[in-house]
Amino acid sequence: MSKQDWKEGTVQDFLGLSDVDMALVETKVALTRALRRQRQETQLTQTEVARAMRTSQSRVARIEAGDPSVSLDLVFKALYTVGMTPQEVGSLLEK
Repeated sequence: MSKQDWKEGTVQDFLGLSDVDMALVETKVALTRALRRQRQETQLTQTEVARAMRTSQSRVARIEAGDPSVSLDLVFKALYTVGMTPQEVGSLLEK
C-alpha cells in the first residue's frame, strides 16, 4: 500500500457523523472523563457508586467507558452521585 492510497481525515469524516452527532460524542466523552476523575478524587470505588445509584458495578464501568448504551441521564445521575453540583457539571459543558 503506497502513501497515495491513504486519505487523511477526521474521526467525524471516517464515521460519517454529523456535526450534531459529533457534539454529542464529545459531550459524553467530557462528562464520562469528569465522572471517573471525580470518583477517583473522592476515593470512591465503582462498587460504592453503583450501590448509591442502585445499579451494578459493571454498569458504572460502562458509564465511565462512555458505552453507547448508556443514556446521558444516567451519566448525569452518576456525576451527581459522586458529588458534583449542577454548576460544576455545567462548567464541563462550557469548555
